[in-house]
Amino acid sequence: MNTFVQPDKNNLKHIPISEFAEFIIGFDFYGSKTEYLTKNIEKWIKDNFGKTIAPNDLMPNKKLMSDLLDVSIGTVQNVYRKLENKGLLYSKQSIGTLIADIKNKKLKVRKSTSKRELAIELIKAFILKNNLEKGQPLPSIRNLSKYINIPVSTTDSALENLVTLGIVKKTTLRDSCWIVKNNKFTVNLEDNQNLVYNVSLDLKHYILKKMKIGDKFLTHSELAKKFKVSVKTIHSAIEILIEEGILLPKRGRYGTCVVKMPITSNIQPSVESSIFAKAQFTARYHYNRIQDLIKNMIIQKYPVNSKLPSIMEMANLIDVNPNTIRKAYSNLANEGYLKFSRGRYGGTYVNEVPKLIDDKPFEWVAVNPQYANFTEN
Repeated sequence: MNTFVQPDKNNLKHIPISEFAEFIIGFDFYGSKTEYLTKNIEKWIKDNFGKTIAPNDLMPNKKLMSDLLDVSIGTVQNVYRKLENKGLLYSKQSIGTLIADIKNKKLKVRKSTSKRELAIELIKAFILKNNLEKGQPLPSIRNLSKYINIPVSTTDSALENLVTLGIVKKTTLRDSCWIVKNNKFTVNLEDNQNLVYNVSLDLKHYILKKMKIGDKFLTHSELAKKFKVSVKTIHSAIEILIEEGILLPKRGRYGTCVVKMPITSNIQPSVESSIFAKAQFTARYHYNRIQDLIKNMIIQKYPVNSKLPSIMEMANLIDVNPNTIRKAYSNLANEGYLKFSRGRYGGTYVNEVPKLIDDKPFEWVAVNPQYANFTEN
């Protein structure tokens, strides 16, 4: 099982660019610059690991390396990618390229899935789907990139990675320079979902194991430390759980509470919610309920192309904060029901009349005995 870490950007050790001065390519050099640099930097990492460099040390950025070695940024990028394929480096968005822990392969850094990683799995899926045997050729890079809908350069990088994994082999054949070397592998496209989606799944597992209905959820910063991702990623993942009705955000000291277990089908109210109100009604933002109210007003009073009251007029009419109306109008416009116009005849107009909404806030419910206080006469 992998152990995830989150490097602290402010406390990373920067490897000085001078360490790589010995790899400057002379004018009399002939051959592949990428292969030359990959080979020498690989040896440098292995020789110095645990001595002058350690896991999570930050490599010089590509521009610095490009200027020092007098090669293109693309060449440096290819070198870094090849060293990533070998497990010597790893990259982290907004941080850079870092030294990997080559003695602990199970130590991973959570990051968004790159197109290259997705392309790797798609090419593997192509091989299995077409029952390609050992020695059979793959389509040209251009045709393969069209099939998997990934850019040619990324497809080429993915094939280079598959060479490292022993799945394909590069040849000098005229029709196709890539052939299948091994078709005994599995495809895992599920792991190539984006980072936010994967973290949302982890949050659901955490709720199932550690929490119950009505419990207050951890803060964003606590969750970020626990799951080794940024606060922004946690925020986006929690938004997914809110949309699914699993979590209910509340203002003030109440925080975000669990209102439904991930494996259940019906939204269940927490203790703080009204005993009699439908959970689907209570587990919503205030502006969501105002949205439904405005929808019903449109159905009853405003045909297509008619002008709605201004934000301030509607706020006074419904007796809510103007920001709530502004948010509701914005969401209704995104759903295609409203449109905005500027100028002399500007305002908010009905673009499409919504379907009728059942806004009954109450219904008969069964009360759980554990929340009832019975006394005998």
